[in-house]
Amino acid sequence: MKIGIVCYPTFGGSGVVATELGLELSKRGHEIHFITYSQPVRLELLNKNVHFHEVNVPEYPLFHYQPYELALSSKLVDMVKLHKIDVLHVHYAIPHAYAAYMAKKMLHEEGIEVPIVTTLHGTDITLVGSHPFYKSAVAFSINKSDAVTSVSQSLKEDTLRLFDITNNIQVVPNFIDLEKHINHYTDCQRAMMADDDEKIITHISNFRPVKRIQDIIHIFNKIQKEIPAKLMMVGEGPEKEPAERLCERLGIEDKVIFFGKSHEIDKILCFSDLFLLPSETESFGLAALEAMASGVPVISSNTGGIPEVNKQGVSGFLSNVGDIDDMVKNALYILKNDSILAEFKANAKKEAKQFDIHKIVPYYEAIYKEAMINCISI
Repeated sequence: MKIGIVCYPTFGGSGVVATELGLELSKRGHEIHFITYSQPVRLELLNKNVHFHEVNVPEYPLFHYQPYELALSSKLVDMVKLHKIDVLHVHYAIPHAYAAYMAKKMLHEEGIEVPIVTTLHGTDITLVGSHPFYKSAVAFSINKSDAVTSVSQSLKEDTLRLFDITNNIQVVPNFIDLEKHINHYTDCQRAMMADDDEKIITHISNFRPVKRIQDIIHIFNKIQKEIPAKLMMVGEGPEKEPAERLCERLGIEDKVIFFGKSHEIDKILCFSDLFLLPSETESFGLAALEAMASGVPVISSNTGGIPEVNKQGVSGFLSNVGDIDDMVKNALYILKNDSILAEFKANAKKEAKQFDIHKIVPYYEAIYKEAMINCISI
């Protein structure tokens, strides 16, 4: 198949998932065309089966905001015609599914039928999509897609609760390429980060308020009072500077390392003992899955799709949002006993295997084929 993939080309979960999906599909012999405004961050190598097409948005003084949806729709039309693309897989309802529908209608006028598969990732539904300004457009885009998938059962339920949806939504969970998380390092350079007696705790995110970054600092502060520990904070976002100031006020700035954005997540997770994810909500919890695949147990909130990934008492523990004391208690239970820590590490890896990319991608292939058949038969 020739598959067009539309996504945000950023460090966010949807962009990472879309890119990893495209790369795996290319390995399975499909021709993949990424269509977005810049090359996706995880798209490190283009090959004969992987192509990138940049969406350029001309600057016009007439527009206060440049019309990206219009530029994207036109680009999709051009790429479908030029490369004979069989199916469009768009990640995020707004603006991608909306733009894809406009492209579909334009192509229909020329006698070209192309199905749209829309994957819902989270904030396109719970944050952006539920805003009154966009709600009608989101519902329209979902209902007009030829197939719709959601990354978790929780997100599917949120979508059906927030919108008037007549289309069927299939749950296809996010995934992980386990081969990339096999520890090939003979030396993780752990000694550069912490002393031998210190446990290493990690958090990776975009540092938005929903991640409850200050909770992470308070959790770590209480942990380090009980056992020697270091905290690795990976990512950039609006909550980073307030978190740095909080560390200074608590007097723990020498025990917390802020990395910023990093392309070496696998190395950081390699020497991590525990992962913190106390988010207000998560549609899936991809960062937790990446940690688990590296054998890092997870202390998280019990919200959204996280319980579908992090299994209570197995790969880690779940607590109510904002319950810092319970998260500290659970973290110390794992970290204080090396045999218990080893058990949780092994369990985390085992639980991650059910989300192996090689198990999940065939579901998407089947959805593409069904959408193509249905599109032709209409």
